[in-house]
Amino acid sequence: MTTDASDYVPPKVWTWNQPSGGRFANINRPVSGPTHDKDLPVGRHPLQLYSLGTPNGVKVTIMLEELLALGHNGAEYDAWLIKIGDGDQFSSGFVKVNPNSKIPALLDCSGRHPIRVFETGAILVYLAEKFGEFLPTETAERAECLSWLFWQMGSAPYLGGGFGHFYAYAPTKIEYAIDRFAMEVKRQLDVLDRRLADNEYIGGGAYTIADIAIFPWYGGLAKGWAYGAAEFLSVQDYKHVQRWADMLLQRPAVTRGRMVNRISGEPASQLRERHEASDFETKTQDTLAAD
Repeated sequence: MTTDASDYVPPKVWTWNQPSGGRFANINRPVSGPTHDKDLPVGRHPLQLYSLGTPNGVKVTIMLEELLALGHNGAEYDAWLIKIGDGDQFSSGFVKVNPNSKIPALLDCSGRHPIRVFETGAILVYLAEKFGEFLPTETAERAECLSWLFWQMGSAPYLGGGFGHFYAYAPTKIEYAIDRFAMEVKRQLDVLDRRLADNEYIGGGAYTIADIAIFPWYGGLAKGWAYGAAEFLSVQDYKHVQRWADMLLQRPAVTRGRMVNRISGEPASQLRERHEASDFETKTQDTLAAD
C-alpha cells in the first residue's frame, strides 16, 4: 500500500495565488457574483429552467416531467442549457436568478411577477406545493419525506464534492482522501439499502420528492453512471438500492427527465434544450444530426 506524502503546511492566512488544478479549475474561484453581462433567455411557458443534465439538474427535470405526466399543464417549461464548464452560471442574468451561481435555477413566470427559486431542495418543495403532488400532507408522512429529502442535501456533497472529486477529478490521487470519502459513500449506500429493505420507496409506500432527489445521485451511482466507480464501491452489493433504482427507471417521466439538458452519452439520450413535449422525438442529438 502506498501512502501519499506531502510537505505542504497551510499558511496562517490562505490566499488565492494559483489555479486549484483538476477538471474544474477554470471555473473555481473564491468570490461570488457575475463575471460578464448577459441576459437569460425566456421562453413562452410558465416555468423557465436554467440547468445542465447533472444529478442536481436531473432532479428538477424529472419532477417537471412527472407533473406533466399527471396532467398539470401549468408545469410546462422551457429548459435552457447552462454550460458550467464555460462559465455560463456566472452571467449577470443567471446570478439574478441564483446568486450562488449553481445549476439548476428556476423562474416561475406564471404570476404577475416572476418568482426565482434556487437550490434543488427548495425547487422540489416549491413545485410539490404549487401542484399538490409528491409531498404527503399527513404530518408523519410529510416529516418522513422531508427528512429524506434533506438527508440527500446533506449527504450528496460527500459523494460528489468529496468522493467523486478525489477519485475522478483531482489532479493527484490522494489515498487518505479517497479512503475517507469512499467509506462515507458506502455508509450512505448502506443507510439507503436498509431503508429500502422495508419500504418500497424512500419515504415509505408512495413515490415522493425524496425519491426524485435521491435517485439521480445514488440511483445513478448504483447503476454505474457515476465516476467510473461501480466496481470500486461494489455497488452491486446494495440489492435494495438496485431494486429501487430499476423500479424508478421504468417510469417514462424519469427517462425523459434524464435526457433534458444532457450533453454527454448516447446522442439519442441528449435533449440539450427542451421547449415542447415533441422535442423528445424531434430534437435529440441523433435526430438533429440526421437532418
